[in-house]
Amino acid sequence: MAVSPSPVTSVDPVWHRIHSEAIDAVASEPLMGGLVHSGILHHKSLESALAHRFAMKLASAEMSEQILRELADDAMEREPDLAAAARADLVAILDRDPACHRLLQPLLFFKGFQAIQAYRLGHWLWQQGRRDMAYFIQMRVSEVFGVDIHPGAQLGRGVMIDHAHSVVIGETAIVGDNVSMLHSVTLGGTGKEDDDRHPKIENGVLIGAGAKVLGNITVGHCSRIAAGSVVLEAVPPMKTVAGVPARIVGEAGCAQPSLTMDQLLNGCNGTQK
Repeated sequence: MAVSPSPVTSVDPVWHRIHSEAIDAVASEPLMGGLVHSGILHHKSLESALAHRFAMKLASAEMSEQILRELADDAMEREPDLAAAARADLVAILDRDPACHRLLQPLLFFKGFQAIQAYRLGHWLWQQGRRDMAYFIQMRVSEVFGVDIHPGAQLGRGVMIDHAHSVVIGETAIVGDNVSMLHSVTLGGTGKEDDDRHPKIENGVLIGAGAKVLGNITVGHCSRIAAGSVVLEAVPPMKTVAGVPARIVGEAGCAQPSLTMDQLLNGCNGTQK
């Protein structure tokens, strides 16, 4: 199947690489041509491709693809940080996920990445005071991807949610830059409070599969939360916590646990006890 690539700007290395990967993907698997063309090669920018993917995945009988595409295009034009954050998220996944070998994979196939980008658009709407539309996007992201992120939550850049099944992030949660978490993570409250009630996850934190962090507590930068832990108290920076309820079991073991993705309790350099 012949490929007719659209013009690519030379000032966006992330998009240039995705575009090149897309041409190679069609050459190696022609049956993917329709998907790759509509999702990548038809577009002149990452912003356009993100808007298209958002509309395609979240459209339903209640909200058409055209309406969602126009909404996303407007958001991308008015808020450049949406695409800048998406670029950081893409690079983070490529760096940290051993199953990711190309930048086009998250854009086309990884629901964690797609859910976060849809959340980012919903968060932008929330900040604009368009609360009902933001809630609609939250609902559709939960239905389509199994990820429930309140549009009022705040997520930094370079966030990776691996596998991304049954992830819940509450309204007043704050997630810093370069945070990694796995499936079934909850950043939730502890009751019926309606004020600031959700966790604050600082930069560089690694949260293992099934971990629950509950309440308005802070998890210090570059800490690790072991899989299956229930965290009810603040975690100091650069520590590892584990258990139900979670307790400090040692140092983080390395400078950047969210980048190494090392979840063994003996740590990245063997310093844990």
